[in-house]
Amino acid sequence: MNKTLITLSGPTACGKTDLSIRIAKTLGAEIFSCDSRQFYKEMSIGTAVPSETELKEIPHHFIQHKSIQSPYSVGQFETDAMDALTQYFEKQDFAILVGGSGLYMHAVVEGIDKFPEVPEEIRTALGQRLETNGLEELQQELQSLDPDHYQKIDIQNPSRVLRALGVSLAAGQPYSSFLGQDKPKRPFTVLPLTVDISRELLYNRINERVDQMINAGLLQEAESLYPYRDLNALQTVGYQEIFDFFDQKIDLDEAIAQIKQHTRNYAKRQMTWIRRKESNAEQINPTISDEDLVSILPKQP
Repeated sequence: MNKTLITLSGPTACGKTDLSIRIAKTLGAEIFSCDSRQFYKEMSIGTAVPSETELKEIPHHFIQHKSIQSPYSVGQFETDAMDALTQYFEKQDFAILVGGSGLYMHAVVEGIDKFPEVPEEIRTALGQRLETNGLEELQQELQSLDPDHYQKIDIQNPSRVLRALGVSLAAGQPYSSFLGQDKPKRPFTVLPLTVDISRELLYNRINERVDQMINAGLLQEAESLYPYRDLNALQTVGYQEIFDFFDQKIDLDEAIAQIKQHTRNYAKRQMTWIRRKESNAEQINPTISDEDLVSILPKQP
């Protein structure tokens, strides 16, 4: 029988966790996370990892399996995930890949483009320029070196700009010239699903989730991580705002308001990615009935 990987994408707080568990129970499958915020064992509350109850209901893979002090690239995740899926599919017919990190999901489904290594001195110099001169100067340089890629990426995301600019400078040719090379064949069929939720409902859910995180102890979790605030894993919404509160740059109410706003901004970017990359995905409501859910899932042997 053909092996099937069901991908479930959607913006943060849209209900992916609950829906993925329902799908897993229906098919007798296990869940493979591609949420890059949930890889790290020191981060729980601010990344909304599945609860202990949810983790016990269905086996999950790639949840809190790394330390924030261990760098983990999308390329390494692709290798690890493919190794795990290959072994898993020796005995099982269905697996569920779920998460809001589109780049990591794309790496598993299609493979990632191969880029030349960027020397440390280039990365360091770009980081110093970002800190000293700001993002706009780097945006302008990327627009000059690679206008095609400049039009396609989120130019307000410093890491994306630095990555594209670093490759362009190191290779002496545009970052976009390395895109779309030959993709590896995957030993499974992909059934793409994406959560269909109204923006108003999603934003309400985001605001409620942030309040729940605060009540669950996000400040205490962030305090324990404060000494590591410069690590890449912690350059994320929910922690950076609390760190600014600790630094007395903003008060707590402003920190909470910023977390909500920045999370809504992040969700908007996720939805843009999904529309662009997964236009062929079946859209499902997070409260879909069991009967309707079964009708769109592959039939078990």
